[in-house]
Amino acid sequence: MKAAFYEIKGLAREVLQIGERPIAEPAAGEVRVRVQMSAVNPSDTKNRGGHRGNVQMPFPVVIPHQDGAGIIDKVGEGVDPGRVGERVWVYEATQGRPFGTAAQYTTVPAHKAVRLPDAVGFEAGACMGIPAMTAHRCVFADGPVVGKTVLVQGGAGAVGYYAVQMARLGGATCVIATVSRDEQAARAREAGAHHVINYRTEDIAARIREITGVEPGVDRVIEVAFGVNLQHNVRVLRPNGVIATYASDAQPEPAIPFWPMLAKDLTVRFVLVYAMGDQAHREAAEWITEALAAGRLKHQVHQVFELDQIVAAHEATEAMSNVGKVLVRID
Repeated sequence: MKAAFYEIKGLAREVLQIGERPIAEPAAGEVRVRVQMSAVNPSDTKNRGGHRGNVQMPFPVVIPHQDGAGIIDKVGEGVDPGRVGERVWVYEATQGRPFGTAAQYTTVPAHKAVRLPDAVGFEAGACMGIPAMTAHRCVFADGPVVGKTVLVQGGAGAVGYYAVQMARLGGATCVIATVSRDEQAARAREAGAHHVINYRTEDIAARIREITGVEPGVDRVIEVAFGVNLQHNVRVLRPNGVIATYASDAQPEPAIPFWPMLAKDLTVRFVLVYAMGDQAHREAAEWITEALAAGRLKHQVHQVFELDQIVAAHEATEAMSNVGKVLVRID
């Protein structure tokens, strides 16, 4: 099969190769998926690049990409043969495994190939996985958001875009998104944000006070830059509020304002999709599939590359200036 792969970690243009690799056979409890569309996530590029000094190869050869979408063409022992021919979206294909979705075929545990509704395209299916499941966990892990005010920091990002939609669909009465430029503001509004704040030109706390009419006025925060925004979040959160955070790249070891957080009895939930329990994965997959079937989710795709353009796809993801998902068409 044709695949992208690397044998050492480093810059995309220095280590990524395109070539023939053996087609894997599904083991017991697994399915094999003929991949149609593969997604590039920041974790994929960080793993390939040796993020934070992690340069040790987990396997001699790695085919990258956790997420994708395609059609089941073979099942292993113990899996319903009726699943052959089923359209699916795939998540965590390289979690503890060497062969991801940047290839014509991939094998995954059967539960990680989730039925893709007939009316939903493979592009949308490939956008699920890490971003949508992370968003689901951040929005719903601490209970319903019905009637609540939710602040989504980075509301046009891969996770934030879905978090805005999920908060709205979950019944939040006020969803506020932060962005850094006009293009992002348009996407956040498209996702359903009631209010959008440009954090480069506006005072976040002052704008939230203006929007909600009270200070503090936020019940939940979905956070992409935990360290950078911590002081702002503590100020705007109501007592018993929650920060659900999935990243803190700019300040990887932030100082915690203990007493102000204690005074409000705040909760910080750290969300890593790979570490989520089985039940959290099931709940996210079920919610996402139901929302897809009902046509309730919007998707933002920045660009679709061909497999031969895998280097450009990784570099586009690393650029961080684009709005929307980077995908790779396999077939």
